[in-house]
Amino acid sequence: MLESHLIIYFLLAVIQFLFGTFTNGIIVVVNGIDLIKHRKMAPLDLLLSCLVVSRIFLQLFIFYINVVVIFLMEFITCSANCVFLIFVNELELWLATWLGVFYCAKVASVPHPLFIWLKMRISKLVPWMILGSLLYVSMICIFHSKYTGFMDPYFLRNFFFQNATIQTEVKQRIQVFSFVAELLVPLLIFLVAVLLLIFSLGRHSRQMRNTVAGSSVPGRSAHISALLSILSFLILYISHCLIKAFLSSLKFHVKRSIFLFFILVIGTYPSGHSLILILGNPKLKQNTKKFLCHSKCCQ
Repeated sequence: MLESHLIIYFLLAVIQFLFGTFTNGIIVVVNGIDLIKHRKMAPLDLLLSCLVVSRIFLQLFIFYINVVVIFLMEFITCSANCVFLIFVNELELWLATWLGVFYCAKVASVPHPLFIWLKMRISKLVPWMILGSLLYVSMICIFHSKYTGFMDPYFLRNFFFQNATIQTEVKQRIQVFSFVAELLVPLLIFLVAVLLLIFSLGRHSRQMRNTVAGSSVPGRSAHISALLSILSFLILYISHCLIKAFLSSLKFHVKRSIFLFFILVIGTYPSGHSLILILGNPKLKQNTKKFLCHSKCCQ
């Protein structure tokens, strides 16, 4: 018999899973319909589609972990589960990073030759960004499968039992190195995009206040929308870094409720940020309304 707080958590996990699948699925369906109609997909739509597909798989795996932990099921003794988790999580982080760079290149205005070059070619670089992310994440998974202890098929059990095997110092150093290699590079790229976008938005707002005082600025809403999206990326990275740093160290043994709370935090952002993307993208928002209205009419 499950305890009351576990039942409540399981209901929250189900709601989170259904909401995340719905928001991410809407983006896939809308972009898919647009692809069928126009026989091509814009670079931003391609990047968004890859991002939300990775998030759907990530939330499927998060829900699976919730079921395993809540009902005390034995985690499947197969390292492929861990490889899949690492692959989807890291791919989602990289695609979110490139989405932030794309918004920064399209919205921000920085008088620097390198930024101008990126602004002119960002659309053509999107497929290469996606392929590069797949290659980089695949290399990370290969590294984990060979050198880290994260592929232990009983790694979930190590969080809850005091007699779990303690990692050696070599494995701990390898995990620290892999943690830095996985998160440091995309985090630095993301932070540069955030700072450039904030700098551009602030300069744009000051210029508009000086020229047209007291009136609405046509381009300001686009800046604010992109800024909210990229700031939400910042929340994603901070939460992922902190939680992954905690979960990567098997020296700490936590209660099941605390572990489930961290998993709930991890699973909240992919669905919440996808909703922000829908609300902040005029084309996606309009097509989503049309799709929902069409679905209601069919019913």
